[in-house]
Amino acid sequence: MTDLAPATRSLDLGYSFCPNDTFIFYALHAGRVASPLPVRERLEDVQTLNDWAVAGRLPVTKISYRAYFEVMDRYVALRAGGALGRGVGPLVVAREEVGDLNGRLVASPGALTTAELLLRLAYPEVRLTRMRYDEVMPAVARGEVDAGLIIHESRFTYPEHGLVKLLDLGAWWEGETGLPLPLGAILVRRDLPLDTRRGLNRAVRGSLEYARAHPEEPMEYIRRHALEMSDDVMRAHIDLYVNDFSLDVGEEGERAVRELYRRAVEVGAVRPSALPLFVEG
Repeated sequence: MTDLAPATRSLDLGYSFCPNDTFIFYALHAGRVASPLPVRERLEDVQTLNDWAVAGRLPVTKISYRAYFEVMDRYVALRAGGALGRGVGPLVVAREEVGDLNGRLVASPGALTTAELLLRLAYPEVRLTRMRYDEVMPAVARGEVDAGLIIHESRFTYPEHGLVKLLDLGAWWEGETGLPLPLGAILVRRDLPLDTRRGLNRAVRGSLEYARAHPEEPMEYIRRHALEMSDDVMRAHIDLYVNDFSLDVGEEGERAVRELYRRAVEVGAVRPSALPLFVEG
């Protein structure tokens, strides 16, 4: 884990290339909002960020909630900047209907993704093979796996690959719990001073508020990192994953995270912990 001396003058901030993240963090990256310390962007795919968090590599980072449960001893979640909601779940897709997924080989975007945890909760006997999230649909289309677990912008583009939706895991979760689905959180190191953690929460919330007030200003930054995604897909992605839970997780969001954690502990996926899930105050 990188040591942070008292004289630290900036913090590395990890987040993904996805439009919801670049939309939320644009103003903070561009210096449009105040921050307790300047931040340096570190953009990577979600599985890399999950792996880096397990290694304690970054002081501030986006991460899936499933991966957060692995690193709660080192990190605590901010109340702002995360991805929770309804109708936002990962999808299972295939070339054709395949019926029960138990025993089937499904491509997963990573062991520490919330998507894989949900699939394991829904189908305990599913067989998994893991690859980077943008490699999942091509593997399904080539017939290398029975089905694929897709996240991010793939939710909008899977029909272009000739694939059909088998299951919406967000809808499954909502039907099981009545709660919004927790997907990703922004974590800060627990050993940072409390004032710094609180200040970073205010900065992330302020960055999102700025983007909402000036929605066209971040678009060039978003396009730069969105590979070949069309503007329509970028905007749909932002509309789906950025919502009021991104401003503050709220009481309902906290209940949803606690329920996901409880179920992960119940199936033996993670160890129980009594540490607080979110930054105090």
